[in-house]
Amino acid sequence: MSEHQNDAAAARMEAFNRLHETIRRLRAPGGCPWDREQTPETLRETLIEEAYETVEAITEGDTDHVCEELGDVFLNAVMLSYMYEQLDSFTVTDVLETVSDKLIRRHPHVFGETDGYAGPGSGNETDTPEKVLNQWDEIKQKVEGRKGSSALDGVSMGLPSLERAKKLQKRASKCGFDWEHSDDVWPKVDEELAELREAAAGGNPERIEEELGDVLFSLVNIARHLKVDPGVALTRTNAKFVKRFTHVESSMKEAGLPMDKDHLADMDRFWNELRDSGRTER
Repeated sequence: MSEHQNDAAAARMEAFNRLHETIRRLRAPGGCPWDREQTPETLRETLIEEAYETVEAITEGDTDHVCEELGDVFLNAVMLSYMYEQLDSFTVTDVLETVSDKLIRRHPHVFGETDGYAGPGSGNETDTPEKVLNQWDEIKQKVEGRKGSSALDGVSMGLPSLERAKKLQKRASKCGFDWEHSDDVWPKVDEELAELREAAAGGNPERIEEELGDVLFSLVNIARHLKVDPGVALTRTNAKFVKRFTHVESSMKEAGLPMDKDHLADMDRFWNELRDSGRTER
């Protein structure tokens, strides 16, 4: 290891130790009342929020914001780990060692043979990302004993619905249960949309909800076949909507017009104004 690498390693260790010590002081007697009051249960939503804010920063391409949000993710991960250390469940060190062990165990093509599972040269070549993922799943099942009764076991119920739909479909696809081509999925989308229209005309709320779910599920299938992350796509659209709507608000204010249904034509005009300018820029 070079001198530069040694210095970088020392800096990383110092930075992590500083974060750990900061969290320890916040949780200690005489620390911050808010931080001392938190539990793993109360931080669940915060952890999810920080992850989404990180995704948003990445999508925006703002590296300073990404750095800040990743820090918040680290804060929540270390804070939660330290809480369990305080409960004598496991330590922060246990968390770090566990994830390192798992990474090494599931990458025999990089680190060498895993107990009960040989790496490359034994018929388990991993020369493509797809083969690496297949090996990852095999090790989970054969070495770690995580095989369930269904191929869908292990897809967390806690995932957002859009993300869970994508993962369920990917698991089923690995078993060969999938559309062969993306073009094959479009008729299914049309079919589900027709059923939703029929349900909407019938006015039965339960059936409308069911059919709408089928439409969304089929759209996730389309996204997957087009190699687009549906969650990221929707995040971009949400951001676009916010940008255009705030433009409408400011434009209406400058024009001295109220935001109400009687002035929908004016709002549409300002909306289209920004939309069309964006198209011109591209």
